[in-house]
Amino acid sequence: MEGVVKKVALNFLSEKCYEEFFYNFNFFNLLCLKAFVSKCLGYVIIAGSCFVKLPQILKIWNNKSAKGISIINVFTDLFAITVNASYAFVRSFPISAYGEGISMGIQTVTIAAQVLHHNFSSSLAAAFVAVYGVVCYVMTNFIPVNMLWNLQAVTIPVLLFGKLAQAYSNYSIKGTGQLSAATCVMLLFGSTSRIFTSFQETGDVIIIITYLLATLGNGIIVFQFMYYRKPAAKQQKKKEGKKQR
Repeated sequence: MEGVVKKVALNFLSEKCYEEFFYNFNFFNLLCLKAFVSKCLGYVIIAGSCFVKLPQILKIWNNKSAKGISIINVFTDLFAITVNASYAFVRSFPISAYGEGISMGIQTVTIAAQVLHHNFSSSLAAAFVAVYGVVCYVMTNFIPVNMLWNLQAVTIPVLLFGKLAQAYSNYSIKGTGQLSAATCVMLLFGSTSRIFTSFQETGDVIIIITYLLATLGNGIIVFQFMYYRKPAAKQQKKKEGKKQR
């Protein structure tokens, strides 16, 4: 029984912290507590990431439109997710530090395919998905870690550019189009949480800066939802008033 408990516990604790908690009964070791919280938060993020972009996917599907969604933001987001996950995988970081990249990548490539399907063509969407699959295989099997580090550094300005492109698109149409508020709020929570977990589990400056800027960009977009919600509500009331007349 003890062996089973230890096996499960070591998914959340280092060997040293396991001894501190279960042998020395020192439950107030600050370093171990921070590491434990980071691990738990990492797994929560991974579990939640399976549903983060589902509201966005369903909104596009139900409305049969990708209006207001910046394809630049989708592509840059997918680029950042793919590079980040590939870099962490090749560096052998713990799965709790990057596991959401897998589900987020699948969801983001789905959104990219939807946008391409509605704004361009179905054949282009299918070709993009196929090419993306090949790119993922190559990046995790053939690209050296130093090149992935350079790509990870490139994602910093690219990711911020993509977020600002979406923010500008929202500004241009004075609204948020088919963007899902639920998805954007969850992305903000996820990127904010990842600043802490990345610091605790990897200490990699590039990854930490990436999540800092992702949080900034996500924060701007979430602010736009609140800013443009009131004008949209007023327009809806005017329409309803005209119909009643």
